[in-house]
Amino acid sequence: MPNGNALVTTAPSEIAERFRGLKTPAVLAELTRVRRKPVAAFEATMITLARRVVALRDEADRQKNTISELVAKTAPALLELCGVGPIIAATVICAWGQPGRIRNDAAFAMLAGTAPIPASSGVTNKHRLNRFGDRKLNSAIHIVAVTRLRSDPRTQSYANRRKAEGKSDRDIRRCLKRYITRELFRTLEQTT
Repeated sequence: MPNGNALVTTAPSEIAERFRGLKTPAVLAELTRVRRKPVAAFEATMITLARRVVALRDEADRQKNTISELVAKTAPALLELCGVGPIIAATVICAWGQPGRIRNDAAFAMLAGTAPIPASSGVTNKHRLNRFGDRKLNSAIHIVAVTRLRSDPRTQSYANRRKAEGKSDRDIRRCLKRYITRELFRTLEQTT
């Protein structure tokens, strides 16, 4: 989706000078206020695109509010988990389906692509990430993991402890994603 800064950088110089230095919201606001007949085709295109960006943002906000209400009715406990917002919760609920559809958290981890797969040689005992499963669910769990690593003190201390044990960042994220998958599954099973 185009943003105001992209419109300004690709505009001819006589048009771009009016908007140079403005932030995206200011460019969009200025372009959507234009009521006079445009002088150039490029300016008309800029105005049309700015109005479309504003309309799409409004629509996205309305959809997010609707999703938030549905998630709050279906599984409010998910929204209380660290790093889980309404969109991620909706993604998890859609993949999970209903109580009893998935027999346990290990099966849910296979569905999410977060179940560890042995990748050992004769000398080392390692695991790798599962590359299969629901990629949208896996992406949602990855976002939760990254959010927790950045902002949750418990997760940060866990990561530091595992790093002291000699685990790589990739291994720490894999373990964390498996833990998050288990937590999401148990929360869903208890909520409904």
